[in-house]
Parts: sequence; structure tokens; C-alpha cells
Amino acid sequence: MGEAQVRTGTQAAGPETVFDWVDAAAAEREAAGLTRRLRSRPAEDPVLDLASNDYLGLTRHPAVTGAAAEAARRWGGGATGSRLVTGTTELHTELERELAEFCGFEAALVFSSGYAANLAVLTALAGPDTLIVSDAHNHASLIDGCRLARGRVARAAHCDPQSVRQALQGRSEPRALVVTDSVFSVDGNAAPLTEHLHAAREFGAALVIDDAHGLGVLGPGGAGAGAAFGIAGQPDVVATATLSKSLGSQGGVVLGPQRVIRHLVSAARTFIFDTGLAPAAAGAALGALRLLRAEPGRAADALRVARELADRLGELGLDASAPDGAVVSVRADDPEHAVRWAAACREEGLAVGCFRPPSVPDGVPRLRLTARADLTGEQIAFAVAVVLKTR
Repeated sequence: MGEAQVRTGTQAAGPETVFDWVDAAAAEREAAGLTRRLRSRPAEDPVLDLASNDYLGLTRHPAVTGAAAEAARRWGGGATGSRLVTGTTELHTELERELAEFCGFEAALVFSSGYAANLAVLTALAGPDTLIVSDAHNHASLIDGCRLARGRVARAAHCDPQSVRQALQGRSEPRALVVTDSVFSVDGNAAPLTEHLHAAREFGAALVIDDAHGLGVLGPGGAGAGAAFGIAGQPDVVATATLSKSLGSQGGVVLGPQRVIRHLVSAARTFIFDTGLAPAAAGAALGALRLLRAEPGRAADALRVARELADRLGELGLDASAPDGAVVSVRADDPEHAVRWAAACREEGLAVGCFRPPSVPDGVPRLRLTARADLTGEQIAFAVAVVLKTR
């Protein structure tokens, strides 16, 4: 009997197969109440949606869907290649120019997702000779980017500029980055970006901001956290954002100094080796951006709705976060309670997010409510009543 036959026969005779460990892991997750399941939603869902990231209510707006359809008709269903080959259309360039202008940065570079944009920035701007100071509650895409950058990572206390200073003091690396979300996705609180920038400058570091939850909500007319804190366009500030939240489309963007953007074009692997953003998504994002510029009050509406939701839930005795953005979270007792609570809300006609470990950095399970700019007073009252009733 040959060597390959012996090896195959030994494996077949054993009590386990190579992926039996997956079943054991699944059983552990189920016992801990951490199993995640996909739910297919219909095109026309009767429930009130406070679970999505459609902060400005634009994903179904005729100006956005019409721009997506027109882009698909003109440019095709896909980008056809990576951005450096055939995946950059005139539409991509137009979107980048208008995003940079709107957000107050020198230049912009569009990616297939916000996740890819964060990986690009951290792997192209950091390396083994770089110290990365990362907020303890940063998004998973920033955490993964830090790991892939292969530099030393110091975990700073949440929203604590002094902790950032302590991490930067006495570093041996020639370069350093301070990395933070602008608005944190779990509780909707904003980072102290001005203080973080001061701390970074004291020690010759750059500031990288993930503005996924700030673009379209913070700043004048929704221009983002950089504009809100007066630091957009600074030579030592880089921001990333998604096109899938306030702009109701899909994709990501990096905003920063022109020389940084040029560097990413030549050095960021998630740009060089990934297929370009589909024209329909680029068209939708551009349509949403132009609509936001024409109707800047949408940003203020999203903040108003978030604060009203939080205030009313708090008045009723629920542990609701005080939002700086369009995210309101309500703490649950444990993961199983969060799952049951979210399911009960849906049964009553309200879709809410359900956040459990490892999605919550502090380990506290929550319901998360999206405060859309287009919610009416009646819808807000309905949402509050359902969350309380199903508690």
C-alpha cells in the first residue's frame, strides 16, 4: 500500500474529521448566547427600521437610486478590474474630488469598502518602525489594520488623551500614529479629536480618524468630524469613512493630504489588488453627496432624532447612551436577554440592532437604535413604546 493510501486510510479510520472543532466552537457560542444567524429581509419590509446605518434615510431616495441606475447603464454592472488597471472611471474621479471638497481635505481615494480603506491606511502608513496608539474601543477594521501593519501597538484607554500621551512618551520607533474612531459605533459617543491631535503633535505623531459614523451627521451640513472639530485638511490628519452609512451606498474613502493619497495609490494592497468600487455604488454615493449638499439640514435632523430617542428612553428608566452621533444604545442584562429583546421588538414591528461580545469592546450587550433623519414624531414614539414594552 502506498504512502498516500496509508495516510488516507488512517484519517478515515479515526473518530474525528478535520473540521469537527468547528462544531465544538459552535456549541460553545450557542451555550454563551453568542450565535449569529443571517436574516434575509424582503425588499419591502413592514417593520420600522432602526437597525440599519441609513442615518439620513437616503438609500431609497429617488435621487440616489436613480444615480445608481444611470451609472450602471452607462458604465456597466462592475468596475471590470482593479483601480490601477480598468477599475477607475471618470465617475470614481468625480466622486473623489467632491468628497475631498465637501469634507475639507486636499484629496480623497475611494475603496470597495470602509474596511478596505482602514486596512489600506494602517498597512501603508505604518510598519515595523511605527508605534500605533489605538483607542480601546476602536472598530474591528482598525484593530485588524493595526495587526497587519506589523508595528508595535499600544492600546490607549477609551477617549483618553492622557493615555495617548503616556503611550507616545519615550517611544523608540521613528514614526507613530494615533488611531481612533470619530464616533464609536456601540454607544455613539465622540472621541476628543482636538485633544488627541494636540497629544499626537507633542510627540511627532499623525492622527488617523475613522469617520464612518461622523460623515453625514457631524460638522456643518454633515461634512464630518474633521470639519466639526476644525481639524479637516491639517497636514498631519488622515480620515477614513464609509459610503454605506449616511450616503446610503457602499464603499469606503480615505481623505487626507495629497502626498498621502499618492502614497496609498502605490503602496496600499487593498487598493492595488482589489477590484474597484462598482459604478452603481459610486453613482449612488455621488447622488447622495449632492443631495446632502443641497439639503444640509438632514445632518441636524439625524442628531435631533438621536437625542430625542435617548432622552425619552432615559426618562422611562432605561439605560440609554447620550449620543454625539446618530447611534443610541440601550444596555441589556446579558447576551441572551439582548437577543430576546431584539426579537420581541421585531415581533412588535420594530427592527433594532443587537450588539453582543465580541462586537462590544466592554463586554456589555446592548440594543442599538439608528436615529434616521427622516423619522417622524409618530415613529419615534412608536419605537420608544416598543422598546419599553418588550423590555
